[in-house]
Amino acid sequence: MFLDPKFVNADILSRADQTERVIRVAGAQALDYFNNRDQLVVETKMEPQDVVSIADRNVEVTIIEGLQAHFSEDGFLGEEQGITKGNNNFLWVIDPIDGTACFLNGMHSWCLSVALMVDNKIAFGFVFDPNTNELFSAIAGQGCFVNGQKVTALKVNSVKEGVMGVGTSQRVSSSFCITFLEQLLDQGGMFIRNGSGALMLAYVAAGRLIGYYEPHINSWDCLAGLIMVNEAGGWTNHFLEGEGLLKGNPLLVSSTNLKDQLKVMTSL
Repeated sequence: MFLDPKFVNADILSRADQTERVIRVAGAQALDYFNNRDQLVVETKMEPQDVVSIADRNVEVTIIEGLQAHFSEDGFLGEEQGITKGNNNFLWVIDPIDGTACFLNGMHSWCLSVALMVDNKIAFGFVFDPNTNELFSAIAGQGCFVNGQKVTALKVNSVKEGVMGVGTSQRVSSSFCITFLEQLLDQGGMFIRNGSGALMLAYVAAGRLIGYYEPHINSWDCLAGLIMVNEAGGWTNHFLEGEGLLKGNPLLVSSTNLKDQLKVMTSL
């Protein structure tokens, strides 16, 4: 699922450099929309809790245009614009505002997420939180960083030793989350749901959460975070199996020593 570090070359590193520049520009744009959100027109998508605004669409355009200007042959998969195939083996996976419901309701639990895939493997990921000015990043084989400082996932042996991130989805039965939460609480664990899967994955990589579970999530919400957790020394399930890229899948990441306990609790 992750690119072999030996294949990280100048083409990939130049794309990572441009991503950092573009995501910061787009983040400033998103923050301006957030501070003036009372002027936004909001639409509801197919799912009851799935909303979108002109901010999502315009921020995605800013990211794509900022990358296309330098890498015009690449493909793009954006939450709002869908997939555009390129003429090479590079595919960008973009969520312009992950946590739109929080964004529109004045809460700070939202971020921008950009990942690059090479030959269907994740090469790098960036998650930017404009509210805290934190840039989470990871390139295959180079570790995980927050604003340039290297971070590592927590090393814990029990769910009692930290806070678990949990997400929900209208695409699957509520029983998935309810069953998991019952087991987690019965075993002495605690959880948080902040409305942004990408941000909570970044928190796992940064050692703030012991893990994250969501019974169904889309690729643009999680690919950047997945490589961060992997590079930070955590464990991830194989999210991309089957049609995960285009249709999503269940997601589970954690401190390495917790994986067996959590796999039983989630049946993954």
